[in-house]
Amino acid sequence: MNTAYVYDPLYLEHDQPPHPENKRRLEQAIAHLKAAGCLERMRHLKARDATVDEIATVHGLSYIAQVRDMAERGGGHLDADTYVTPRSYDAALRAAGGLLTAVEAVLANKVDNAFALVRPPGHHALASRGMGFCLFNNVAIAARCALQQYSLKRVLIVDFDLHHGNGTQEAFYEDPQVLYFSTHQYPYYPGTGHWTETGRGPGQGYTVNVPLPAGIGNAGYQRVFDQVLVPLAHRHKPQLILASAGYDAHWADPLGMMLLSVSGYAELARRLVALASELCDGHLVLTLEGGYNLEAQALSIAATFSALLGDDKVDDPLGLARQSEQSVDSVIVDVRRAHGLN
Repeated sequence: MNTAYVYDPLYLEHDQPPHPENKRRLEQAIAHLKAAGCLERMRHLKARDATVDEIATVHGLSYIAQVRDMAERGGGHLDADTYVTPRSYDAALRAAGGLLTAVEAVLANKVDNAFALVRPPGHHALASRGMGFCLFNNVAIAARCALQQYSLKRVLIVDFDLHHGNGTQEAFYEDPQVLYFSTHQYPYYPGTGHWTETGRGPGQGYTVNVPLPAGIGNAGYQRVFDQVLVPLAHRHKPQLILASAGYDAHWADPLGMMLLSVSGYAELARRLVALASELCDGHLVLTLEGGYNLEAQALSIAATFSALLGDDKVDDPLGLARQSEQSVDSVIVDVRRAHGLN
């Protein structure tokens, strides 16, 4: 596979230690990818800045100005969890633009697939408010721009972060062009994402939430992908698959209570590669969201790259979780029924 990645040192300048979403997340990931020989096997794409008009496909101009002005004043907080530093606005423009760069390369068939290693993350950012460590909603902006600039009709967004992507859901809740699929620990921050939240008006049925209890691991996630995501993706027939790749569902992550392993993340990525191959000429782009155990995240990103490259094996020194998995049977039944799969 011809796989690309996006990374820019500017992403490190949005930083506020000891906040869990700090520059060490990317520093350690890049260091591991270099040491493991991953980066030399992939094409590096130089990130561009998103334009204000591109950001405004999802966010209001007054909110964009609020983030810019707060950065220019030296920084501050959008809420208790979400900080802004003097370079955060610039980093956020380049984070959204980095994902757009990856999407442009894939849709132009310059690469088969790509992973945008960007920060700040995005999937919690609402149209008029940043929250949950997120400033601008990178994946929502990418989907909107793909629909507008490339005249696409159907996009699939797969969000496997520990937390529900409430901002992404909001952006497309009434939009039948975007099928939004999310697995997340529930109930947990931000409190949204019940399976009864399925869209509104013309978007009814195009939001798919899989609210998982704590303690779901490799087997449960794979069953959800196979029994819910795959049939719905075949129904939607996307022309592009985007993924909000969060690694905070790893069993070692300090913010979550899920049981995915490094090898489990590789299996999810392989399923996305297969879906993209079957449905949209391999057009698959991932963007980094959460993940707060530095070693687990770095290893899981490398495993995801291995899957994108078509490797059969991944390095998983952390191994499997010691706890037994909880059942996903009732959740799968509820979600399948809500979306006409039963």
